[in-house]
Formats: sequence, C-alpha cells, structure tokens
Amino acid sequence: MNALGLSCFSPAWVLPQISLPDFWDDILNVQDTEFLSTSPTRGAAYLMSDFNEQRALDGLLKLDAQSIGAIYDQYFPEIYRYVRYRINDEAIAEDIASDVFVRLMEASQKNKGPQTNLHGWLIATASNTVNDHHRRHYRRPVEGLSDSMPDGGVSVHSQVDVREQNRQVQDVIAQLTDEQQHVLTLRFGQG
Repeated sequence: MNALGLSCFSPAWVLPQISLPDFWDDILNVQDTEFLSTSPTRGAAYLMSDFNEQRALDGLLKLDAQSIGAIYDQYFPEIYRYVRYRINDEAIAEDIASDVFVRLMEASQKNKGPQTNLHGWLIATASNTVNDHHRRHYRRPVEGLSDSMPDGGVSVHSQVDVREQNRQVQDVIAQLTDEQQHVLTLRFGQG
C-alpha cells in the first residue's frame, strides 16, 4: 500500500471505460474523433494522435482522472521499455514502471510533481527507481540455491555423536570429587 491507499497503479482503478471525446479532444488536441478507440485490456481510451502534454499536465495538477489515464496510456509503454531494457526481468520491470506512475500521483498530490516537462520527469524517476532497485540487490544479492549444492554444516549424525560424548563426559565428571572437578574446570577453561 502506498500513501494513496493503492496497492498497484493501473488504469483500471484510475478510471473506468472513458468515452468522453470532447475531453480527449482538449487533452490530445484532436479535431476528428474517428481516431478514438478503446482498449479492452487496459480499460482506458487512447488516441493515435498528437498528445498535448501541457493540457495533460494541467489536468494532472488538478488530479483529474481522465488526464491521469491519458498520461498513463501515453507514457507507460515507453517507461516500461526503458525499465525493461535496464532490468532483465519482465515482472520487476512492470512493477517498477507502475511505481513510477504511483510516484507521479504522490508527487502531484504534494504539488511536487512535474511543472513543465512530464516526459523528462517520468524518465528521470524511472532511472532513479531502477538505480534504487540495483542498489538494493547489490547490497543484498539474491541467489537461488541448488539442490546439488553440498551442505557445509555438520551432519545430524555427527551432532548426535558429539552430544552423546558430552553426556558421557558429564556423567564421569559428576563421579569425581568437588576438588577434582574444580581442577578440571580450571584446566580446560570452563571457569
């Protein structure tokens, strides 16, 4: 969960199916709505035309759901490709790319988001997030264990043998006088 109370950023929670051509005309600066299509898998509309970043940025500053969806649709594929190029794992790349948009939302809520260059802000945030990911894995490398890898520890049989010997030694020491036990303890460093 993040500060927005969201577990993952995706258009599905941002906005349901959008079918407001007038709004999209303003955001995307489209004169003809024949380019409007919807993506059944992503749940948000997208247009194959010029994206008006300044209008989308103004909508983002107002935390407008349609603007956020338009920004996501416009930039997510590029951010994902950038992250995927730097990280060789699809699932982690998708998580990081989504995290970039969560950070965008959090920064916009605090009025610390991008003011002029949205694309640059997203790429810089993606780069910083990838660097953070690499730093975490450098400090704590994760390596899978092989079944054929020998166990470097003492075997269970050896541990049982050592315990049995210690028990026998303790029994023999218990039969000695207090003075003899004291001498052995001083000699072998247990006191």
